[in-house]
Amino acid sequence: MTYASTRGTVSGVQFSEAVLKGIAPDGGLFIPEEPVRFDSLEIATMSEMNYKDLAKTIFSRYATDFTEEELDTCVEHAYGSESAFPETVAPLSFVTDTLSVLELWHGPTSAFKDMALQILPEFMSVALKKHPREDGKARQIAILTATSGDTGKAALEGFKDVDGIRIMVFYPENGVSEMQKYQMITQEGSNVRVMAVRGNFDDAQTGVKKIFTDDALNQEFNARGFELSSANSINIGRLLPQIVYYYYAYFTLVRNEKVKLGTKVNFVVPTGNFGNILACYYAMKSGLPVNRIICATNDNCVVSDFINTGTYDANRPFNLTISPAMDILVSSNLERLLYHASGENVKMIGKIMDELKTAGVYSVDRKTLANISTVFWADSGTETETMETIRSVYKEDQYLIDPHTAVGLNVYDKYVISTGDMTQAVAVSTASPFKFNKSVLQAVSEDTLKEMTEFEMLTVLSEKTGCAIPTPLTGLDQKPVLHSGVCDVEKMRDAVSDFLK
Repeated sequence: MTYASTRGTVSGVQFSEAVLKGIAPDGGLFIPEEPVRFDSLEIATMSEMNYKDLAKTIFSRYATDFTEEELDTCVEHAYGSESAFPETVAPLSFVTDTLSVLELWHGPTSAFKDMALQILPEFMSVALKKHPREDGKARQIAILTATSGDTGKAALEGFKDVDGIRIMVFYPENGVSEMQKYQMITQEGSNVRVMAVRGNFDDAQTGVKKIFTDDALNQEFNARGFELSSANSINIGRLLPQIVYYYYAYFTLVRNEKVKLGTKVNFVVPTGNFGNILACYYAMKSGLPVNRIICATNDNCVVSDFINTGTYDANRPFNLTISPAMDILVSSNLERLLYHASGENVKMIGKIMDELKTAGVYSVDRKTLANISTVFWADSGTETETMETIRSVYKEDQYLIDPHTAVGLNVYDKYVISTGDMTQAVAVSTASPFKFNKSVLQAVSEDTLKEMTEFEMLTVLSEKTGCAIPTPLTGLDQKPVLHSGVCDVEKMRDAVSDFLK
């Protein structure tokens, strides 16, 4: 398997090199050059596997320049430790007869990003050994990542103290929850740095992309021995591990006799940067029986509007919501979907990405939109609807959810009302409710919160609901703040240069 850019000027790249680069030199994203497809016999065999063996099987089809032993090591290090994940890596909670929730937040940072960012450093460590520098010097990777909340901490935790890799995370100064912020600014590690950006997530993400495509700056970093890469889902090594848990969720349904093997199911995915939902699309393309992929957005509903109209228009107000990981107006991974839905039309991809960059808006042709609409169904949820969903799910089903999961369940209700489709469904839960304890507590309790700190709310929420506080979130306020830097978007370049001096 080799990889090419969505914009057509790069091809024949091995998985290991694509992981190290993160983004293609032409600004495009790496995509597999050949389709991966598991037949019915292979899927039957896979349905009997535990999470680790399933991951190895799927990875072996995409990372073909990794040996079996290398993949074994990567998976064991990422998912084999009780300290990182419990025995059930991605448990499924059966909320109703036709709806289950896939809990992806049982890792070391209580967010779904752990599922990929525990193994991406393993991929990179192997890749570094496969691609030494021509001058014989040690190859060093500098990870640059913009985060809307969860990616930052998960990446920092995954990459801390990894040999040959440094990581710098940018987050919007006022665009993450207090819990997410404290997780990042207290991060330990000799090779890490965290910087707040005066602006929103799109500002931070655009700033990182500009650094990646600044040839002069990259030459300067190369002279210092550093090559830039990414831990965002624009990196194929970050996207690949997310395919696994869709298969695992489906097979869990089969084992619990919710569906028969081969019966199609729906997946509901809270969506921001379009990485997680794209992984579901790749799972479907590779043979997973999927009926519809339901795209759920919050008040920043640029993606759901696009799926329903064919026009992507980022020229709109940026809303700070209680589901901040979805507060995004430029969804990078949508480019990969457009590549596939347009029939691999690289000229069109280059054109519309230029239009997005210069004008903030683009439209696709009817055929491309039709190809998207046959798979995806989309809608959005308001802040009021999100709070009400947290409240009603807890009251009616005794199940506690975070705001992102609530957006998904609210949109799923709209889907059922609109279509009448009662196909067995799995909603993806992306974060622990305790990471957003203020919003969740307001939804399920009548207690006065004005005098409480975020950390006092943890205890109150736990006592109110009987749910245990995740270990990664306890004692954060007692840790020293190690990263207090703040910069303007225009100064991100200088901040990175200082970090890599």
